[in-house]
Amino acid sequence: MSWIDIGSIADIPHRGARCVVTPQGRIAVFRTMDDRFFAIEDHCPHKGGPLSQGIVHGAAVTCPLHNWVISLETGKAQGADEGCVRTIPLRREGEKLFIALDVAMRRAG
Repeated sequence: MSWIDIGSIADIPHRGARCVVTPQGRIAVFRTMDDRFFAIEDHCPHKGGPLSQGIVHGAAVTCPLHNWVISLETGKAQGADEGCVRTIPLRREGEKLFIALDVAMRRAG
C-alpha cells in the first residue's frame, strides 16, 4: 500500500476539515474534538454537497446543504437516509497525516 503525505495535523482545526485534491477526486480530512482523524469523499451522497464545509459532531459530519448526517467511520448516511461515501484509509505518524489512494476506490459497505 502506498501512503501519500497530506500535511500536518495542525492544518486541521478541532471539529473541522480540510480538502485534499487527488486523482480520484476531492477528499475531506476531518479532525474530531477528541483528536481522531478520518478521510472520506468530499461530497454528500444526497445532492453532492461539500462535506468538508459541514459541521463535525462526534464521529459524524452534517452536510451543509440538506443536513444529511454522514458517519466519518463508515461513510454511511445515518438515520432514515440512504447512501454512502467512500472512506479513505488514513494514517497518523506523529504530527503528519497520510492517506492511501490505491485502496481509496473501495466503497463503504
